[in-house]
Amino acid sequence: MTLISLSGSGPLIDGRQSEAALLVRRGVQRLLEEMRHATLPELPLASGRRADLISVSDKGEIWIIEIKSSIADFRTDRKWPDYRAHCDRLFFATHGGVPADIFPEECGLFISDGYGAHLLREAPEHRLPPATRKSAMLNFSRAAARRLMAAEWAAGADWNPGMLPE
Repeated sequence: MTLISLSGSGPLIDGRQSEAALLVRRGVQRLLEEMRHATLPELPLASGRRADLISVSDKGEIWIIEIKSSIADFRTDRKWPDYRAHCDRLFFATHGGVPADIFPEECGLFISDGYGAHLLREAPEHRLPPATRKSAMLNFSRAAARRLMAAEWAAGADWNPGMLPE
């Protein structure tokens, strides 16, 4: 399935996200960028699950952010504990219209308005084993490289392997 759409001027989406979820994601991505994190939305994980947003800090810490745009969205989702096996810290992200007290204390919490976000609660650290970290970092970097290449090709950029340094 194609994960990015470059035909419009909007965010990179795969068509399953609500407008509210996209706004939450954008605000969190802006905050994480300020925090020196690299982010990827909708990253498939080794378990077959897909992270709404995954980030890698400048120190190599891996965070997964599960986006919830409503109370019903949170209550119907029981897969979020599975994400712990793929990250050092697990967070939820939502907007001001969703009560913060519904989210479990053992996860961090971002509140986003689409233009920015606030880290309301830090997530406890649960460091990944080295082999799992390596696999997650390779997954992240390879997905980022593939998406960049697809974006360049879609934009009509010519790729010439002879232009690469030796």
